Amino acid sequence: MSTADLVQAQRAFFDHGRTKNLAFRAVALERLEREIRAREHRLLRALRQDLGKSNMEAYMTEIGLTCSELRYIAAHIHRWAAKKWVPTPLSQFPSRSFCQAEPYGVVLVMAPWNYPFLLSMEPLIGALAAGNTVVLKPSAYAPHMAKELEELLGACFPPEYVAVVQGGREANTALLEQRFDYIFFTGSVAVGKLVMERAAAHLTPVTLELGGKSPCIVDRTANVKLAAKRIVFGKFLNAGQTCVAPDYLLVHREVKNTLVAYMRRYLQLFYGKKPQENPDYPKIINEKHFLRLKGLMENQHILVGGDDNGTDKIAPTLLDAVSPDAPVMQEEIFGPILPILTYATLEEAIRFVKAREKPLALYLFTTDRTTEKRVLQEVSFGGGCVNDTVVHLATPYMAFGGVGKSGMGSYHGKKSFDTFSHYKSILKNSSFLDMPVRYPPATARKEQLLRWFLR
Repeated sequence: MSTADLVQAQRAFFDHGRTKNLAFRAVALERLEREIRAREHRLLRALRQDLGKSNMEAYMTEIGLTCSELRYIAAHIHRWAAKKWVPTPLSQFPSRSFCQAEPYGVVLVMAPWNYPFLLSMEPLIGALAAGNTVVLKPSAYAPHMAKELEELLGACFPPEYVAVVQGGREANTALLEQRFDYIFFTGSVAVGKLVMERAAAHLTPVTLELGGKSPCIVDRTANVKLAAKRIVFGKFLNAGQTCVAPDYLLVHREVKNTLVAYMRRYLQLFYGKKPQENPDYPKIINEKHFLRLKGLMENQHILVGGDDNGTDKIAPTLLDAVSPDAPVMQEEIFGPILPILTYATLEEAIRFVKAREKPLALYLFTTDRTTEKRVLQEVSFGGGCVNDTVVHLATPYMAFGGVGKSGMGSYHGKKSFDTFSHYKSILKNSSFLDMPVRYPPATARKEQLLRWFLR
């Protein structure tokens, strides 16, 4: 089936109206969770093949999170989809007002390679819960998971309801030539701009989950030992190939040496003396990115790490005395390299972050509430943590998304339902009582009443 025929088939299925039925949606989500559970071992194997993830990391960051999100959304869709009554102004008496959610229609989900299961399934779950049909385009860089996704979703749904399109750039181009009712994209800023440009041709709304250089600030009041542990966890999860990973470290100069010493300790505790030989330490996705990352370390002062296995693994690396003008500070690293910069005053640290594009995430380690308040009020970023890293996205109770060049729109939990829903605003008036004040001809008495109603 051609791309155009697939989109046409999905539109016909949507127009039939079955997906608007809440019971239909609930059954679809139940079937999806059941199939995920039945195929868990295959999904774990695919994540090991594509990214070298251990079963623990793969379950924690992909399969477990997905199932948790799925159960939460399935438990709440009836309430979220219910008609929401809202107040009505006195000037519109005796009317009543309500908002009603409806699905957009045919949705395109374009997923990345770094968390190929999680970042395919979570937006897809939200789209199905809201009553849409979905075309999923997984990344060709994670071929084993792309194949598993096609088989998983094919076992659950007919292609006119949920379909997977495989391929690389040509497939992406063909999809973006079609008219979708909503596009959800996760990936790079460069490709995100292209997606938005193509969507604009049809005035298709988009959510863009992008990235950027997410700072991690450690002040001198922080619990430095705990900060080191949590920074190492968040940065080197998936070998640093995480959109919300700390991209650079801004540490107060008085605690830098202590922080680095603890980070050395935790790096060895977590990954061993030779992480590049650890079978549970994830690999770099392909040779292109492997060589790009090695290039970013050239002419840099390496404090820790820097070793590799020659093909697809780079040991966790800490860079010292990094210039803000160095190549490693000009692009999102997306790998196991952490530049360390120091600051003397909080004003200096805030100024440094604000001089750059708004990041997808920001992390602050401090026990000073004044510092916390200042950073959260003065710096714009997508989301983040105080005294932790990356875990803010692992909850259905808060939306996740970027701002500025780190993205637009958000999802997770109810926000996923909202993202893939259009809310119709409806005013229902009485057929038995008609207030004459709004109708011509204009009179002084009518104007007096209007001013009273609209005060």
